[in-house]
Amino acid sequence: MSKFMEAVSRQKNWVILGTILVFIFGVISYVWQDAALAIESATVIDLSLQPEKAARYKIPRQTVKGIYVTAYSAGTKAKMDSLIKLIDETELNAVVIDIKDYSGKILFDSQHPIAVEKKLKYNQLGDVRTLIKRLHEHNIYVIARQTVFQDPLLAKAKTNWAIQSKSGGLWRDDKGLAWVDPTREEVWQYNVEIAKEAIALGFDEINFDYVRFPSDGNMSNVVYTTKDKKKYQVMESFFKYLSDNLKDEPAWISVDVFGLVMEAKGTNDMAIGQRLVDAVDNVDYICPMMYPSHYPSGYIGLDNPAQYPAKVFENGLKKGRPWFKDKRAEVRPWIQAFNIGAVYGAEKIRAQIDTVEKYTDAGWLMWNAANRYSQAGLKTE
Repeated sequence: MSKFMEAVSRQKNWVILGTILVFIFGVISYVWQDAALAIESATVIDLSLQPEKAARYKIPRQTVKGIYVTAYSAGTKAKMDSLIKLIDETELNAVVIDIKDYSGKILFDSQHPIAVEKKLKYNQLGDVRTLIKRLHEHNIYVIARQTVFQDPLLAKAKTNWAIQSKSGGLWRDDKGLAWVDPTREEVWQYNVEIAKEAIALGFDEINFDYVRFPSDGNMSNVVYTTKDKKKYQVMESFFKYLSDNLKDEPAWISVDVFGLVMEAKGTNDMAIGQRLVDAVDNVDYICPMMYPSHYPSGYIGLDNPAQYPAKVFENGLKKGRPWFKDKRAEVRPWIQAFNIGAVYGAEKIRAQIDTVEKYTDAGWLMWNAANRYSQAGLKTE
């Protein structure tokens, strides 16, 4: 009888242990599912949790509502104090900061060998890690803006990488600026390496601008090296190079294009190599510069398109949106926040935002070269 009772006792113990284990695993499963649902449904990502020096991760896609900031502004504490205050008080949640500008200057303390040897860096940003950490503490998404093929400093330092003139020497546009050759893979590598430096500092996204052939100046004097390739084929190869070489980096990739690219058809690359079809599977965001003041008189029957921002955005987004269906890239336009062609106060700024948000949840970016922003047209928190 005693052996029987011992066996019964052991059986009871196993039953109790099994019940406890089932309960524990059930709790773990519930907590895990609850956490997963919370992450999936979260609309606000706590950027302050982003590690600054440890192994970083690519945060989930954001509905970005950003403003453009020069390196000078970003490196000036009083200016950044005012911009952060504006972001905290409104629907804004992002900044786009120059790290390499129209002149080719690298605006942080780059250690790239060419930048160091040729003295191409001008550290206006100062302590970038501390700046980004501060922005993340305010839950601000931080984008690095990097110009690519308009690069007078690199063209001068590496003349064999530059676009040449038929009359000899470097070709220059109507502003006197030299460009590097979009066909040169050395230029692609140089820009990717700078982008990787910026990502290592903590930027959440790299926004590539001037990803095109030049458009202004004596174009008949340009020596093209495209050989048997079309300009858009060169740019498609460049976009794929960005994708292949930055795919493992903890940051998103975006590119800026002309606003009218949203409406171009077939092989029309605006004579600069920009087509949506060549970029939508190679980058994460495409940012058309849809400033109404930059559209010609007579566009969609408007004498002054700047006076009708909603109509301009509606037309462009309606025509361009199909290119993004089931593609990697999302459309996230630049909007006008400056007075050219018309005064851009609250009504015109809001008209652009409302129209954009009808077509995409990827967000929008505001451009004012002087970084003069206010609450005009923005929702307040």
